[in-house]
Amino acid sequence: MGESPERNTDLPGIAESYWIATSPETGFPSLDGDGRVDVTVIGAGIAGITTAFLLKRAGLTVALIDAYRIVTGATSHTTAKITSLHRLIYADLIDRFGSAKAQQYAGANQAAIETIASLVREYNIPCSFERKPACTYAESENSRDRVAAEADAAKSLGLPATFTEDVPLPARTYGAVRFADQAQFHPLKYLLRLASLVPGDGSQIFEKTRALEVQDDGGRCTVRTERGTVTARAVVLTTHYPFYDSPGFYFARMEPSRSYVLGVRTGEPFPDGMFINAEGPTHSWRSQPTDAGELVLVGGMEHRTGEDVDTREHYRNLEAYARSVYPVTSVDYHWSAQDYITNDGVPYIGPLAAGHENVYIATGFRKWGMTNGTAAATILADMIQGRASPWAEVYAPDRFKPAASVRRFLVHNIEVAEKYIGGAISRPAGDLADVPPGEGRILMIEGQKAGVFRDREGRVHAVNPTCTHLGCVATWNSAEETWDCPCHGSRYDADGRVIHGPAVKDLAPRGG
Repeated sequence: MGESPERNTDLPGIAESYWIATSPETGFPSLDGDGRVDVTVIGAGIAGITTAFLLKRAGLTVALIDAYRIVTGATSHTTAKITSLHRLIYADLIDRFGSAKAQQYAGANQAAIETIASLVREYNIPCSFERKPACTYAESENSRDRVAAEADAAKSLGLPATFTEDVPLPARTYGAVRFADQAQFHPLKYLLRLASLVPGDGSQIFEKTRALEVQDDGGRCTVRTERGTVTARAVVLTTHYPFYDSPGFYFARMEPSRSYVLGVRTGEPFPDGMFINAEGPTHSWRSQPTDAGELVLVGGMEHRTGEDVDTREHYRNLEAYARSVYPVTSVDYHWSAQDYITNDGVPYIGPLAAGHENVYIATGFRKWGMTNGTAAATILADMIQGRASPWAEVYAPDRFKPAASVRRFLVHNIEVAEKYIGGAISRPAGDLADVPPGEGRILMIEGQKAGVFRDREGRVHAVNPTCTHLGCVATWNSAEETWDCPCHGSRYDADGRVIHGPAVKDLAPRGG
């Protein structure tokens, strides 16, 4: 599903992802009527485009469908680190799942790095691909032992891990786990090239085509869209969050999280590498070469999507943090990202649910979509072609490990029931006259709850803030000027149009 460009003018820099700002706009047609292919892929980010590309290259016909323009969703809002070092995860995976499954996760993500590198070489893709070390560093003595344990755990799984005292950042650090020979790139330039290889010989890409429903009739799957239907023997849902989720109850097995990125210029060269802290509020760093010199991407300040707070403060706090570490000379870009985190921290990749073996999903990448998304494409392409994948077991969507996930499952769903359904965090308050230009609030108007936004020209936009997915009440996101659902992460623009699933239906006008 697509994201809308960040529009708030009260924040420094261009309100747009650097990747989108430096990529051409696509112009693939919309679906017009009905069609038939071997596989329909819904959602055109890194997982969807790579899956479609691999299946097309294997000789299958593919329809790749996106509700917006391709690669304008989660993938275009990443920091684009291509690494198997996912903050701190391997010691935890070994403890929860055992070494064999932890090895599958490690192997899948390490192989994904080489898959991307191989495709960049094979197709000569100019996407600023660079090999870089990746580090998870301790910011206190308290996290030093965990970082050292992570280095040992990762090394035991065959990953290129070492513990180092030398972290070349100006901030105070207490050692790091370092993975050699990781990578970074410009994700849109890479994926637009892969996408260009999909159409032809019976395969097509359809933009601005929202999928509304999937019907799995055992060997024949029909995707109903607002512009026609596509029939296939298999369907792959790579929409970031599966809009068709009820068979597997994914709405109860993941939670949405937003985080923030600034593209800044600094008064000194950035060190060689990609960096993220081990614990506490996330601090993520990497650099990107640009025509105007080195752009430093600093990210973090994550929170649950739809929290009833002034989201502009997250950008301001991130800028203050960046300036406390580097002599920032300018903030050139700001954008935010949305991610989904599963109850046990491992993505769901594979068949949707029992009885729906011809519908596949890839979701819950936990902020590490470049490698997990590429791994998902490889796993799903193998499954659809009837081949076994050496990494499939750890990602299986039908897993349920009580020791690994039941506590988080219960906490998450009790919180949803108590706080978000019915809108306890968005109690109506105030009058329409109290809403200043550029602000949004939940009010009661003529006895009805209304989500009200007054734009900078003074026009009022009023919607029913009840999310059309499962009935939670959306809250106003002041930084992006959107209505965000805190339960499952659906997002709507000021007039109620869906910009991020799982919802597929717009909010009704106030009183509608």
